[in-house]
Amino acid sequence: MNDTVIDPRATIGHWAAPFDSGEVEVQPSWIDGNNHMNLAYYTVAFDLATDLIFDVFDCSYSYKARAGCGTFAAESHNMYEAELLLGEKARVVTWVMGVDAKRVHLAHEMYRLHDGKRAATQELMYLHVDLNIRRVVPWPDDVRARIEAAQAAHAGVARPEWVGRRIAMPSPK
Repeated sequence: MNDTVIDPRATIGHWAAPFDSGEVEVQPSWIDGNNHMNLAYYTVAFDLATDLIFDVFDCSYSYKARAGCGTFAAESHNMYEAELLLGEKARVVTWVMGVDAKRVHLAHEMYRLHDGKRAATQELMYLHVDLNIRRVVPWPDDVRARIEAAQAAHAGVARPEWVGRRIAMPSPK
């Protein structure tokens, strides 16, 4: 998705805030009966962005094979704001909202390239899991340090206003 390579050992000053996960293009198989991108494929595009930042943190697929640990999404929240049509391109940016001993909180925004309009957002909470015992375990110190460095860099940028939103309908009067 992105030609930029970020050294996982980089200092706070080297972390893009937000992190640019590059471009995605709406594929024919992503189109639904309304002739726009199906909601499931927004999640696919956001997942590609998550994979990229997890590569930078060194907790992606090679880490899973090496360490026997991985990440599980515990919660997510998507908002859809503008259609994406067949062949359209979008850019995804990612914020690291927080990290603790066993979790990381991410926020993604997707923007249409042709007009810059935000198409969708996604907020997620991931857990660090030992895949052998299927239990949540602490991050290794080096992985947590990289995630903390990204979070510290992202803390200096305005927090997206939609983070922490909940789904609710107004109470009838």
